[in-house]
Amino acid sequence: MNTSVSQNQRVLSGMRPTGLLHLGHYHGVLKNWIELQHSYECFFFVADWHALTTHYENPSIIAKSSVDLVIDWLAAGVNPGSSTIFIQSRVPEHAELFTLLSMITPLGWLERVPSYKDQQDKLKDRDLSTFGFLGYPLLQSSDILMYKAGHVPVGEDQVAHVELTREVARRFNHLYGKEIDFEEKAHVAIKKMGKKNAKIYKNLLKRYQEQGDGEALSVGHALIDSQQNISLGDKERLVGYLEGGGRIILPEPQSLLTASPKMPGLDGQKMSKSYGNTIALRESPEQIEKKVKTMPTDPARIRRTDAGDPDKCPVWQLHQVYSSDDLKTEVEEGCKTAGIGCVDCKRHIIDSILLELKPIQQRAKDYLDDISTVEYHINEGCEAARDVARDTMEEVRKAMGITLR
Repeated sequence: MNTSVSQNQRVLSGMRPTGLLHLGHYHGVLKNWIELQHSYECFFFVADWHALTTHYENPSIIAKSSVDLVIDWLAAGVNPGSSTIFIQSRVPEHAELFTLLSMITPLGWLERVPSYKDQQDKLKDRDLSTFGFLGYPLLQSSDILMYKAGHVPVGEDQVAHVELTREVARRFNHLYGKEIDFEEKAHVAIKKMGKKNAKIYKNLLKRYQEQGDGEALSVGHALIDSQQNISLGDKERLVGYLEGGGRIILPEPQSLLTASPKMPGLDGQKMSKSYGNTIALRESPEQIEKKVKTMPTDPARIRRTDAGDPDKCPVWQLHQVYSSDDLKTEVEEGCKTAGIGCVDCKRHIIDSILLELKPIQQRAKDYLDDISTVEYHINEGCEAARDVARDTMEEVRKAMGITLR
């Protein structure tokens, strides 16, 4: 079952509030968000409930980190006028949908999510034998499905979570998408398209269902999406009828793989708070300079006159992110011939990082001096998110028969 045409331009993504953001977050996530907000209807949320899955013993940092997270987003360029920024726990419908979906989700689906065992191995110092940790991929699914997001920006390691969401949506629609009078309502919706479009739709229906013409399905989706005089519910019925199923209540999202560089940390590993190798977005210039100057380099360069190998140097990895092709050529040649020293090599990186962070840090300072504006954006975003969430939950409850029809 393909996603409904109505939500194809909607994107949802979130971050856990576990401390100040660093350059890895900026290059790996925020730059992508800033681009997406110009092309899609974006919902960006602070995943504070998700933070509790691994930080339930010490939740004291979550509230403050939630506000700090939004400040960093705003300072980096996420625009509350172009996207909806909200805090997960301020939209309690997420918990309700998670509860309802947990009734139909097989336990084995959660146990096979790759990150379940992987995170338990990596975080052995924490007790993760909780239902919350096992169920957090389903909570992620609830976050996505609540807004009927068509696209979820993820790295390759998160694709399995989106696939789980697709399976959950497919199972929900199979169980609850069949209205008693579904076909009758679908035929009424076809008539609302007008004679010409209705004829085209019926022809596409025949081509797809009888001949297996995949192109007819794509054309049919576009035709339905172009209809201005029919309701969202009727559009979903027409999509479901075209595909040979029922009404699509929870559309299946697609993974939107992000083409972002791997941000190396100060030790050459991936930048991560877990490794203690980060540069925070709001770190002082003095601290940034000190951290870069003390970075390890190629062990073979004991003296200034010793030649080195850039591939063995963590600083060279930062050049891949920050330096132009001409500068990389100059640095590579200088390292291999001892034409430049490690201090000179690091100076380029220090200057580039400081230049990049200067406007971000100034905007962050402005928001810290005017915290009421940050709270305003959060409140507005939470209300907008709740409006969408209420509509979704009304549909879900009706489909499951837990409210009066």
